[in-house]
Amino acid sequence: MLPSLPYQFRDENLLRLALTHPSVAHENGLPAEHNQRLEFLGDAVLGLVLSQKLYEQFPDFDEGPLTKARAKLVNRKSLAERAQALNLGERLILSRGEETSGGRERPSALADAYEALLGAIFLDGGFEAARDFILREFAAALGELSTLPLIDNPKGELQEFLQARSPQAPEYHTVQIAGLDHDPLFECAVHHGGVELARGRGKNKKAAESDAALAALNKLREISGES
Repeated sequence: MLPSLPYQFRDENLLRLALTHPSVAHENGLPAEHNQRLEFLGDAVLGLVLSQKLYEQFPDFDEGPLTKARAKLVNRKSLAERAQALNLGERLILSRGEETSGGRERPSALADAYEALLGAIFLDGGFEAARDFILREFAAALGELSTLPLIDNPKGELQEFLQARSPQAPEYHTVQIAGLDHDPLFECAVHHGGVELARGRGKNKKAAESDAALAALNKLREISGES
């Protein structure tokens, strides 16, 4: 069904489901299976495989740089490009409305189908099959990560990112202070325009705010498709 795919499905129905866009469920007003559940599963498998690989590849780095590296690898733009390389767009099963509105080229539909494909491979061949497929797919990108991207000033980078889109500056609020008096754990939230972007933790207020800023940066960059 998909000659460009370097994996042979035992159950072709799983592949078909992975390529079925949610728009088909609404086309005739009747219940129809689509790929969102597989997308959910594939996202989790992809995150686990790449997290393990980065953990092993960079033993001297902590959570922050590893999280940023993973976000760079799996942003929506990157996944859509991988879907295009496998010609998933040509094989998507779409409603007539989605077809006429350019659904085959829509990055969000392609990225979702790619994650659904990974979920289908996991169900069809097990974790090792999915892991082998993902590591082949991401081998070049992982090889380019000779050093992890570091953020020395997460709060400054977040402010720069947001101010490129809005004159409002981010605001930080302490949510709670847990732990013992001599060993506290601060939890802070960062807001922008009245919306909470992310939370972070640290041994002091400054560290918790930096952790929140880093989490917000990773989230916003993934949404926007930036590296």
